[in-house]
Order: sequence, then C-alpha cells, then structure tokens
Amino acid sequence: MPQAAIETRRFETPDQRLDMKDRGGISILQMADGSTGMHAIFEKGWTWEVDEKPLLGSPDSCPMRHTGYCMSGTLVVRMLESGVETTIVKGDFFEIPPGHDAYVDGDERVELILFAPPDHQH
Repeated sequence: MPQAAIETRRFETPDQRLDMKDRGGISILQMADGSTGMHAIFEKGWTWEVDEKPLLGSPDSCPMRHTGYCMSGTLVVRMLESGVETTIVKGDFFEIPPGHDAYVDGDERVELILFAPPDHQH
C-alpha cells in the first residue's frame, strides 16, 4: 500500500476568506481529507453581532462549534441560552459549542487558529 502524502497549506493563500474589512477576517483552508483550518483576526471593537453575523446570513447566534487556540488578545464568548460569558485569552485552547456570540475585549487584536474535522459544517 502506498504511503499517504503529507499535505501543507498556508493561510496566506486561503480557499475562502470572510472579509470583515477594518475589523479583521477569517482565512479558511480546506484539506484534502475535508478537515478545515481557520486563521481568525478580530481587531479592537470587533463583535460577532456587527461584523460576522451578516456574513453568515444573520442567524440568531453562531451556529458553529469551534475548537482552537488563542494566539493573542482577549475574546469574550457568551452562550445565548444561558447568558454565561467565558473569557478566552492568549495561550488558551478552547472548545465552544454552537449557540454563542462574542466580542473583542480591550485594545489588543484577537488572533485565533481554529480546527474542524471533516464532518464539520461551516
């Protein structure tokens, strides 16, 4: 049986990009096995409600599950049903269930790397 090849990709050349203008954006890579990697940059003042919700068709809350790592900044994520807020900061590895919104807290840009398995819907 032939050995599988190693696949490498770069966020500088994404398959897809959610452009949030001066508030940042998300570069999305789709790997051959269907898994997804995302590099998200949210600038000071970014909120899910204003900057991302319209790009997703304006759902009540973010419908996606996020697994990732915070490289910089402070992101506050709120679960809409319970109202519980969780602060994610540099160095945190996190798992966020669907049904949330979020905002950048403070003056530092938030930079995240997000991962999703092949069956992930985005």
